[in-house]
Amino acid sequence: MTTMSYRIESSHPIVGPLISGINSTVHYIADRAIAVVLAAKSETLPFGKEIRVVHQPTGEVVFRKTASAIDPSLEA
Repeated sequence: MTTMSYRIESSHPIVGPLISGINSTVHYIADRAIAVVLAAKSETLPFGKEIRVVHQPTGEVVFRKTASAIDPSLEA
């Protein structure tokens, strides 16, 4: 059995095309690369809050994402 060594977390709900779970602020993933890709492709509700990928055994933040310069709801 594989342990879920990485945690995608935010203080706000995480949403995205590759993440399931409505209003979830934490997702557990076994693989570092997959965790980073999922976090990179996700956003928070409300838009712009921080998303982190944390290596659970050490507590090290291996990826951090904040809002992009442009709110996607403003793009044409």
